[in-house]
Amino acid sequence: MKLVLCGTPAFAVPVLEAVLAVGHEVALVLTQPDRAAGRGLETHVPPVKQTALAHNIEVAQPDKIKNNLELRARLEAIQPDAILVVAYGRIIPQWMLDLPRFGNINLHGSLLPKYRGAAPIQWAIANGELVTGVTTMILEAGLDTGPMLLAKSVPIGEEETAEDLFAALAAIGAPLMVETLAGLEAGTITPIVQDHAQATLAPILTREDGLIDFARTAKQSYDRWRGFQPWPGAHTLLRGKKLIVHRMKIAEYKTIPEGEVFVDGERLFAGCGEGTAIELLEVQMEGKKRMAAAEFLRGYQLRTGERLGL
Repeated sequence: MKLVLCGTPAFAVPVLEAVLAVGHEVALVLTQPDRAAGRGLETHVPPVKQTALAHNIEVAQPDKIKNNLELRARLEAIQPDAILVVAYGRIIPQWMLDLPRFGNINLHGSLLPKYRGAAPIQWAIANGELVTGVTTMILEAGLDTGPMLLAKSVPIGEEETAEDLFAALAAIGAPLMVETLAGLEAGTITPIVQDHAQATLAPILTREDGLIDFARTAKQSYDRWRGFQPWPGAHTLLRGKKLIVHRMKIAEYKTIPEGEVFVDGERLFAGCGEGTAIELLEVQMEGKKRMAAAEFLRGYQLRTGERLGL
């Protein structure tokens, strides 16, 4: 097939490499513009762009696509059989949806109709799911509402973070996209309409999602920490300043009041809901370096009974 691929982060790279490996032609890659990021505001080049250029594929990085007449003319001249959309980060306009004969094929990081939206991988972990997967679907105007093509599930490990799961799903998503294209070309795939009544949402993450609510159980807080890696992570307040929790685990203590600190030698615990607790393994006070709990306790002279979140 002649394809156009729309994608930006590393999650989309295996799909690009997989379709090239089986002989499809990728006539153009659309990706987000280069961005200045980090404290030094260094230019960040999307991973998909780097991969495309390494394969001598043309790359376009339009700021806007909905009313972009130049882009529209370019895509109409290519006449792709399908447009692949993998974590592109932009809403696909109707004229693009209507252009290819096989439509716009999206690789979505959940088992639809669960977790429609911008952060399906993160929310699946944050909500304590034991299984997730990837789904190929035909994009339509609604948010991840289009007909499903193929899906593949994977278990979520008890200690697996969103970063881990991104890599795992990208690895199974690439061959699934190849299989989807082969099935569409052969006419052996029948699109399945989603059961919209079973839909759940996975909204874009905000900084506030990382705020630890000690009324939640230890497992709920731990699952949210796993799901929100690397951002927004997990944080609270201590002595009026932001305290980032870089590593934590569920603890066996049962009697620490919610939101209170318990110091046991060089170990640091916090009380959570329903008589549960978490152990804070590595933390970082606002404006300071990250530290293991033992070093932090020595430096800040934290005492049992101090409250977090204040």
